[in-house]
Parts: sequence; C-alpha cells; structure tokens
Amino acid sequence: MIDFQTSPDRYRHWMIAVEGPVATLTMDVAEDAGLVPGYDLKLNSYDLGVDIELYDAVQRLRFEHPDVRAVLVVSAKDRVFCAGANIAMLGQSSHAAKVNFCKFTNETRLAIEDASEQSNHTYISVINGTAAGGGYELALATDYIILVDDGSSAVSLPEAPLLAVLPGTGGLTRVVDKRRVRRDRADFFCTVTEGVRGKRALDWNLVDELAPRSRLMDAAREKAATFIDDAVEPRTGIALPPLERTITESDIHYGALDITLDRARGVAAMTVRGPGTAPPIDIAAILAQGAAFWPLALARDLDDAILHLRANEPTLGVWVLRSEGDIDAVAAADRALLDNADHWFARETALYLKRVLKRLDVSSRSLIALIEPGSCFAGTLLELVLAADQSYMLDGAFEDSNLPPAVLRPTDVNFGLLPMGNGLSRLQSRFLDDADSVAAVHAQTGADLDALAAEELGLVTFAPDDIDWEDEVRLAVEGRTAMSPDALTGLEASLRFAGPETMETKIFARLTAWQNWIFQRPNAVGEDGALALFGTGRQPPFDRNRV
Repeated sequence: MIDFQTSPDRYRHWMIAVEGPVATLTMDVAEDAGLVPGYDLKLNSYDLGVDIELYDAVQRLRFEHPDVRAVLVVSAKDRVFCAGANIAMLGQSSHAAKVNFCKFTNETRLAIEDASEQSNHTYISVINGTAAGGGYELALATDYIILVDDGSSAVSLPEAPLLAVLPGTGGLTRVVDKRRVRRDRADFFCTVTEGVRGKRALDWNLVDELAPRSRLMDAAREKAATFIDDAVEPRTGIALPPLERTITESDIHYGALDITLDRARGVAAMTVRGPGTAPPIDIAAILAQGAAFWPLALARDLDDAILHLRANEPTLGVWVLRSEGDIDAVAAADRALLDNADHWFARETALYLKRVLKRLDVSSRSLIALIEPGSCFAGTLLELVLAADQSYMLDGAFEDSNLPPAVLRPTDVNFGLLPMGNGLSRLQSRFLDDADSVAAVHAQTGADLDALAAEELGLVTFAPDDIDWEDEVRLAVEGRTAMSPDALTGLEASLRFAGPETMETKIFARLTAWQNWIFQRPNAVGEDGALALFGTGRQPPFDRNRV
C-alpha cells in the first residue's frame, strides 16, 4: 500500500529548517530508499515517495510556520540540484503508476505556487549544479531561480530527445506561460539534452540570477531578505498531528469520513460526516481546536482518502458521494471561515479545502452524488454535489423513515471562495456564461431547497421519488461501471472544465491528452523504447510515422 501520510521525523529525502521568516527545504534523496525495490535514487532523482515528503513539507510550512515569508529550496548533493524523475523507476512502473505519479507531482508543484500567490511564501530555487527534467520543473514552480555560474551547471528539459516522452510536471507550459520564454528559444531548449547554462540561461529568462559558487547561498539569503515584511505580527502555528485512520479490507474510516469498498461492483462509497456540534465562530476558540477544527479535519481526511483511492484502488472507478449530519452545523462551519477570512488560519483552511476539491476535480473517477434524507450538503459540502458528474436527490422521504426530506443549502462559500482550476466557481462552471442562473441560486443563499426546487435551479441532475430511487441509482452506477474506463477518463476530463483556460488547466489537460498517450507508445515504453534502453548506449529504433 502507498501511504501518503508522513511527517518531518519520518522524512528520508528532505529536511526542513526554519529560522524566523526564512525556511530552508533541503533535498538529500536517499539512494536506497525508493518507494518500491528495483532502482536507486541517484543524483537527487525522485519517485513518488520523495514527492510525498515534499507535499507534506509545503503543507506544514503553511500551517505550522505561518511566520515564514521566504523558502529556500536547496540541494545537499555536491554540484547536483535534482536530476528529475528517476528513469529506472519510470521504466519499471505500470502505465497507471506513471500517470498517477505525474498527476500528484503536478498537484504538489501547484501547491507551491498557491502558497506563493495566497500565503506570501516566496519560494527561491538555489541551483548548485545539474537541474534536469523534473529537477528544473521543480525550480519552475518556484518564484525565483538562482543558478550557479560555474561554466558547466545547466538547466534542461531533455525528456523528448533523451527518453521519447514529455516533461511530466508542467515544464513545457511553465517555460512559455510563466517564464515567458520566446517560443523558438523554448523549442531549442527542450530539444537538446545538455540544456542551457550561464549567461544564455539568464538572457533567455530560464533563470533569474547567476551567482558564483562561493556566493551562491549568500545571494539566496540576500534575495530572501527582500521578501520579508518586518511589519507582520508574530503568529503561532497549528500542529498537524497524524490522521486518525483505520483501513480494513472493505472499509476505510476517518474522523470526518467513511468509505466502503465494493470491489465486485467497482465502487467506493464515500460518506462525509458533518461536525457533531456547530464549530465556534470566535477565532480564539477556533485556534484552540487546531487541527480538530472541522473544516480543516475534513480537508485532511478527504485529501488522504482521494490520494489513497487513486493509488491503491485503481479498479474502483465510481466514487459515490454521500453526507450525513446536521446541516446547520455545516453552515455554521462555513460562517466560521467567512467571518474570520482575514485571519491566517481561517484563510489557510479555506485554501486547503480549495486544493482538495481541485484534487477531486482532476481525479480520473466517475463521481455520483446522492442527496438523501439525513444528508448535510450545505456550502462546503454542496461543492461535492457540484463537482459530481451526475447527482441524484430524493424527492420526499423513504417509507418507514423518520428522517425529514433531503435539502440542499447554498451558502456564501459557493460563490467564489473555493474556485476550480479554471478560476471559476463550480456554480459558474456549471452555468457557463449564465449569470442569471448563478444569481438565482445566490438569491437562495441560506435557504433549504427541496428536491424539486434544487432540480428547478439546476443544482441536481435528477430528483426521483422513493419508488424509483433505488432503480435509478443502481442503473446510474451500473451503467458507469459497464463503460470503458479509458473513454470515461477522457469524457469526464473534457466536460468538467468548461470555460477559460488557465496555466493549471493547460498542465492537467496536456498531461491527460499527451503524456497519457505517449507513455503507452512503443517509442517510449516498448521493449526497445527509449526508457528501456536508457543508459545502455543503444539508440532506440523509433517508429518514424507521425500519427
């Protein structure tokens, strides 16, 4: 089982050091500590295990060290920053493992950029030697890149000429969209194995600064000092303890979430539990709860659950989303976030929820939401319904049940606090260029909407009564599991992201459409493909057909 839970005392590949407003993330990959046997992580090359630690470090800097303003990303290896994704690991991995690895790594790089944009954490890459492929892609995710000027150290994206694949972590997009490197120069850069060094790298905007080896760290600290605001009041961080999680053969239990695994049907049934009592509104009381504050606890549980199911349950292609609990308590949790939006902890919690919901959006699974009596789909949890590919809401109550009819309740959270990767709220994406429909839902903010009202407003797909409920839900799930998973992955990814294209949607769309395909082509992964022959000195016999 791949476990996405870790902590600094368990790191094998990274170290965190915090000195006031400056943190240092040191990459020192243990060669013999790959996630699975069969390869050595030489030259700070990485696998999923290395990136799991990096993701954890980025999260902890935001919650446990809110005073940090600059983060230096450095290497402990002599004259090597990072050699990128481990090639032997890629060569022996299944197609699904490669794609999941790329997707998680992309999400981690985007989390770094989100910290820069939203949390005032300026990331600075200090490149002391080779930065190749994914190593340079890591640097591209940071705000500022300093390259040692020693005449030999270079940055490169050599995947196409060297491995017959593409940079898998947004490198091509960030070079032109973020770094604004001219297209012809970017084309040359991405088609030479040796990359670009020194003054040319600086002139082409591939890096921001050159520094001699003797002054490399001094230059990094001087740059970090320019991003520190002495006027910021001291903040006390919130510890992120290990999750309370139990995994059995058929179930997974978290504090705020239960999952039932039906492998025979290919279904994971996820039930989110609302808070037992209304969370406090006062920020001091919220801080006293720390990681137990329900919105943060929900974000952490749901984040881990999504990653676990992606990596460890690939045949469970349909995720059924339910909720249960007090809808008033969920709405109170939303109010706690909104009323304290200027406080760093409430803001970071909302940003974490945003990132987790984005992770749900880009998961290659069919999402079906069921709104039943006893559910609590208000505000933050209503976003799960809006994220679903199809949603079913019971009209009325079940026979012999004392639960009141199901309702949906929009809150102010649904109108911009938790945007998708396209920059729009899920309501705006649902009603694309239809401001009147969004306004009609907004007019019902705080109101409990029954099934017919929710269907009329366009918030659910269908509203069957109790006579038809069981059959309609069964047919929806069985119909989904009967289709080709490949076709559904492409269909869902195409339909979920209507509207404007952003750098984020470009990265994920291109990963799905291009890397997904190239990773199955014999030129890359065949018996005589470039990944298999790397390091042997043999030239791959490429199929020269352009298709």
